[in-house]
Amino acid sequence: MLENVKHTIALLQIAKSTAHPVNGIYQGPITPLAAVDSRQAARVAADFTELFSDPVVMPLIDPVQPGIELGAECMDSSLNASSLAAITSFGVPETSYSSSDEEDFFDANDYSHSSSVPVSPTGLPISLSRRESQARDAASSSSTTVSGSGPVAANEGGGSRAPPLYKSDGSLDYDALYEDDEEQDLVSMECNGSVVSHLLSQVKIGMDLTKVALPTFILERRSLLEMYADYFAHPDLFVSIADFTDPRDRMVQVVRWYLSSYHAGRKSAVAKKPYNPVLGEMFKCWWDVPGITGCSNSPTAKDEVKDGPIPWCTQDQLVFLSEQVSHHPPISAFYAEHYDKRISFCAHVWTKSKFLGLSIGVHNVGQGCVSVLDYDEEYIVTFPNGYGRSILTVPWIELGGTVTVTCNKTGYNATIEFLTKPFYGGKKNRVSAEVFAPAEKKPFLTVQGEWNGAMEAKWPDGRTELFVDVNKIPIIKKCVKPISEQESNESRIVWKEVTAGLRLNDLDRAHEAKTTIEQRQRDLVLQRKNTNVAWETQVFHEAGENWVYKNPLSHRAKPSTNNTKKKIR
Repeated sequence: MLENVKHTIALLQIAKSTAHPVNGIYQGPITPLAAVDSRQAARVAADFTELFSDPVVMPLIDPVQPGIELGAECMDSSLNASSLAAITSFGVPETSYSSSDEEDFFDANDYSHSSSVPVSPTGLPISLSRRESQARDAASSSSTTVSGSGPVAANEGGGSRAPPLYKSDGSLDYDALYEDDEEQDLVSMECNGSVVSHLLSQVKIGMDLTKVALPTFILERRSLLEMYADYFAHPDLFVSIADFTDPRDRMVQVVRWYLSSYHAGRKSAVAKKPYNPVLGEMFKCWWDVPGITGCSNSPTAKDEVKDGPIPWCTQDQLVFLSEQVSHHPPISAFYAEHYDKRISFCAHVWTKSKFLGLSIGVHNVGQGCVSVLDYDEEYIVTFPNGYGRSILTVPWIELGGTVTVTCNKTGYNATIEFLTKPFYGGKKNRVSAEVFAPAEKKPFLTVQGEWNGAMEAKWPDGRTELFVDVNKIPIIKKCVKPISEQESNESRIVWKEVTAGLRLNDLDRAHEAKTTIEQRQRDLVLQRKNTNVAWETQVFHEAGENWVYKNPLSHRAKPSTNNTKKKIR
């Protein structure tokens, strides 16, 4: 009963917001009542009645009277007959895919546009920045599948030059689409208000959101597998864990790296959803570590690790590899290692999404393991939950929940609390951590601050100091092979057309490309089913409740001959 009451309140809030927009936020296009078909009106009323079918919360609904003319006194003076006729009609799918059906592969669902140019609810085009306008003009005058003399844009001097997202020959630069960090705010939330309302009508509080189709316009322009690589946006902090000789200092450094690993993957002020990886999809990248990679004092700096995850990378680089090992349930596995530092990380995450009323919760089930070979230590870490708040206006992300960092060999452990913002007052993105020595109940280190800002450390002697400020340490850009050199199952080549459509504000193109990917996966599932062939993972295998890399550094690295380690404070 309580859940039904909550659901009713949420729907009433949605209805109120639609009828009386707050701060000028419009919740969807208006259709004249006179234009509503009587059968369609009756069906809508029936659907709404069924939604509240529980007798405890059944509202009183007057029968719909079809054929009623729209009263002139109800007309918005800003909308004349011609503007009403120009309003874009958003067709929304009545059904969505279900994660319980093995043949269903999906990331999001979308409606069809009458035009690829984004429009507002009043039928007026949404203003684009000059950069987007150049890209759109280029896209409208040339096909991206054929290279040629291609589109160019005029500059201030009267000449012409290739737009930023296009090569000199006029063809679309797919690599530039991924390297471009510019994200568009959800201005489309205004013109897609009816779509959001429709989606909310599909869900109930606590419902698994993998059963609900999501609109393309809320997608982030990268795969979830690529997002996991952002855990190593500060590769120097990660590899330096192995430099400490004291186990207490190693635990502190693990916590420092872990707390600094979340901000890079959530740079946008607007919450967006990465692509759901398809089964067997992979992502590969590497980093040149500052102060380590390419240094002249490293005799093996240019030696390649032929039997490593990325055979063309050298021993002084940090490498990363991820794979979608399961689609039902959705499980991603990823692995990173630095050969010279003799340190690695292996993790798996099962994402479970839930609808919570006016927000969305993502429960990250799984764990990661930091392996420090020279000390035969393993640090087991868990992951916080994610929340998308204010989904009716401009969504934003926060992390919440308790995670742990434990080392069974040394006994050192840490408890980290990601604090969600209270309903009234309070601050966003707060985090606190306590680090404990073996068999101790009182922490020897406490950390407090913001996971996307500065965090302060307090020691037992009362001394306080800056623990880490993620805004003052550089994000090291990852290296990725050009799409033209990637294998067909790598993330950027799988999703390149969807990314192009999103970046160029061409949602028709993005939707068509996404649909093609999903249908391809259904066909492959059916093919395996008809031939009785089971899916086999490529570089990870299941070990009990975990997924582990098949050929980790611990199986390949030679015994250490250097027992002297630099102690860093």
